[in-house]
Amino acid sequence: MSLLIIIFTPKISNKLPGTLIAIITVTAATYFLSGIDGFAVQTIGDRFGTMSTDIPLPRGFELNMATINLLLPSAFTIAVLGAIESLLSATVADGVTGSRTNSNTELIGQGIANIVVPLFGGIPVTGAIARTMTNITNGGRTPVAGIIHAVVLLLIFVFLMPLINYVPMACLAAVLMVVAYNMSGWRTIIGIFKAPKSDVSVLLVTFFLTVIFDLTIAIEIGLLLAILLFLRRATENIEIKVYSEQLDVAEGTEMQQHEVLDVAKGVSIYEIDGPFFFGVATKFDEIMRATVGGRTPLVRIIRMRKVAFIDATGLHNLEIIIKSSQNEGIHVVLSGVKDNVRESLEHAGIDRLIGADHICDHITKAVAMANEIAKKSQSQANA
Repeated sequence: MSLLIIIFTPKISNKLPGTLIAIITVTAATYFLSGIDGFAVQTIGDRFGTMSTDIPLPRGFELNMATINLLLPSAFTIAVLGAIESLLSATVADGVTGSRTNSNTELIGQGIANIVVPLFGGIPVTGAIARTMTNITNGGRTPVAGIIHAVVLLLIFVFLMPLINYVPMACLAAVLMVVAYNMSGWRTIIGIFKAPKSDVSVLLVTFFLTVIFDLTIAIEIGLLLAILLFLRRATENIEIKVYSEQLDVAEGTEMQQHEVLDVAKGVSIYEIDGPFFFGVATKFDEIMRATVGGRTPLVRIIRMRKVAFIDATGLHNLEIIIKSSQNEGIHVVLSGVKDNVRESLEHAGIDRLIGADHICDHITKAVAMANEIAKKSQSQANA
């Protein structure tokens, strides 16, 4: 009966909460029919005893390494799941209402709540898609709707909690069955199987680890696999191009006027198309160490116009390349360095190592400087 009410109530009106109507109707029916001989339905009160309406007093806990080691894996998993659920709920709500949720505010509020609530014996909280959509369907459009929802739940807890004891377990089972079905997202899972095989493999590994072991292990390994696949894709999509003799400045841009620069003999240009992080450092180092056309260059220009950021490994790798090049008598010139990347280079002392004048803001200046250095080097060698 509970399932039928929950399923068919929305067909009468989307504004009627089928779950609430089912709980009220079936609980009332159970209460009035309980006096009939032979009628016996197990309720929440029968299963768990009388529910207390008192708000628990705050309780402390002993903070030591044993407690941290015990709770950290589960806490990490719960935090990740809670953040994903809340942000997903906010994204769905924004798509329906046309608003824009501040994700930082959402997660900070949730984090504060999840720090305070356990001290009163509560469980971690998160934004819920089902309740959010129910709120929106019934006219909620602002955070005030969520606040009213929380206040109403508090009032129910304080004044109507004794009535919860009369809710039949069968009704609660029906509610949880519908919630589980709505959360399963089986249509989404079928759609994911049309995605790349790497994404499907992460889904299957996470699913089977959840079934075989537990959610904590599954989420940790699933996140690790997802990060590794992302790094692999990012590394594969980053190109390192090598130029010599001529360079078209407009290549890779929307400029229609082509400007071809003549590159002197002995000058090699290496362009990094993407962020310079640890996943690219080894690849770039291998290309830099390879000689162009079987000749060791006199000047190396590293074009960094498309390098959005550089991490510690990239800085260390760049420093090694500059030092090894200088030991071989090869000059290094940097070109098109963005302001944030230049700050990182200066903080790491690269500007002092290479010389501030060897960091140019445009490839034209870098090629002119490199050509001049190459000519001087060749003249000295001939002399």
